[in-house]
Amino acid sequence: MIRVILPTHLWRLANSGREISLAVDGQPTIASVLDVLEREYPMLRGTVRDHVTRQRRAFVRFFICGEDWSNEPLDRPLPEEIISGAEPFRIIGAMAGGSG
Repeated sequence: MIRVILPTHLWRLANSGREISLAVDGQPTIASVLDVLEREYPMLRGTVRDHVTRQRRAFVRFFICGEDWSNEPLDRPLPEEIISGAEPFRIIGAMAGGSG
């Protein structure tokens, strides 16, 4: 099981807890985790990645084992720490803004 930690706005939309567990078949990748997330929580379709291009939305980030994987290829295999459940796959809502 892949442990996924969602930002507040997404877990509230999904009516889930902050952390969910997903069963991913085959070699888990960013894309396969997102595929299962959208299948199990259809209300999240289009919130993490674009409906058409399937690319990550600009203000969404992925953190894997403490590193920003947001710009990694979506088919990159996830590390063993994520696959074993020792570490969570974190989806973060990025902040934007500046000084006024």
